[in-house]
Amino acid sequence: MARNDRFSRRRFLGSLAGAAGAGLAAPYFVRAETLGLGGGVAPSERIVMASIGSGGKGRHNTGEFLKIPGVQFVAVCDVDRRHSAEDKKQVDTHYGNEDCRVYEDFRDLLGQEKLDALHVSTPDHWHALATVAAIRSGCDVYCEKPLANSVGESIAIRDAAREHSRIVQTGSQERANDRVRFAAELARSGRLGKIELIEVNMPCGDEWHHKEVLGFQGVPEPTPIPESLNWDLWLGPAAATDYHDRRSHFWWRFILAYGGGEMSDRGAHILDIAQLVLDMDESGPVEFKAMGRRNPENLYNAFMDYEFECTYANGVKIVGANREPRGLKIVGSEGSLFVHIHGGELNAEPASLLEQRDLGIDLGRSPGHHLDFINAVKSRQQPLAHAEIGCRTATLCHLLNVAMLVEAPVRWDPQQERVIDNPEAASLLMPKMREPWTL
Repeated sequence: MARNDRFSRRRFLGSLAGAAGAGLAAPYFVRAETLGLGGGVAPSERIVMASIGSGGKGRHNTGEFLKIPGVQFVAVCDVDRRHSAEDKKQVDTHYGNEDCRVYEDFRDLLGQEKLDALHVSTPDHWHALATVAAIRSGCDVYCEKPLANSVGESIAIRDAAREHSRIVQTGSQERANDRVRFAAELARSGRLGKIELIEVNMPCGDEWHHKEVLGFQGVPEPTPIPESLNWDLWLGPAAATDYHDRRSHFWWRFILAYGGGEMSDRGAHILDIAQLVLDMDESGPVEFKAMGRRNPENLYNAFMDYEFECTYANGVKIVGANREPRGLKIVGSEGSLFVHIHGGELNAEPASLLEQRDLGIDLGRSPGHHLDFINAVKSRQQPLAHAEIGCRTATLCHLLNVAMLVEAPVRWDPQQERVIDNPEAASLLMPKMREPWTL
């Protein structure tokens, strides 16, 4: 059976379940027993998967998918052979063989493997190119958060998913937390009264990380490229530059060419929850104000200290700063609710709010963020953090960075997805990509 025909029966059943004409349909979770995925799984029912990105997060994602009955992991891909070797090892250990294939270039993976789905767990500057290429090849994609490293790239992923009718799940795992979903239901139900403000606490990691980034002076001298690493391919669409071990693995997130700093790292979780609470998953703020501190001439040029304010068309505001504890406070006229990140612990004022039931709104519950994706691949229903959601949250994160870079408020049209009357800010929506890379 051809890959694109494999789930035609489920597409039909999914349409009967309410997807027809709904645009982005509500999540629809299919029981494993219904799909025959317990015990022996028929080959026609398997989801053939691979990884693009085998670093720490990539290996974690591979491990989570390996736990799901019906997933058949066949290949891993990373520009560092040390990472891909570890990813292959866990796949081979799981199956008790040595069959997992290894690729260095994701284009070779997509050209040679017959895949149903894959996960993209690369540094942020690779998310869009790898995800869009996978979508165009016919794959559904689980892409780590933030959806991409710029507004324009995030829109490109969302649009590609629409055009090719592919499932995309953003790795915003906090959205799948039951307590987070209850908090959003409580806020939307009116039990907190009128919501006018969300206060966001987004500290920049622990004290050690903060000092390591803001205290790192200048740009270090080049160091030898590890024999296992294809440095040119790691850079990909980013400008060519010398290798340094503090530029690549893990540390890339504090360099704006590769990541958005804490604003898009933790922000992709916390601001995502704010969007969920406010029922703005298909829209966003209309104005962004932000100020921050960074070392623009240093290797690490992302903002680490900041204050920001986002205003929606209805007047609701998100205000935030790099303060403890990490999370967000939903402030209503009749009460407030603090959601801790990570874990979703809730604190309410009055405390009796947490005893509320029969809220009159049900946002659904996740079976687990990775299983939600696999269920969506089978049912062709949208997962809880689909491409539109990932795009809108990434847009919010990146426009706050843009506001800090241009040192001026940024007005935004969330319907047309364009900056209003600020050419400098508009020029920062899409990065300039090094040839031959292009979306």
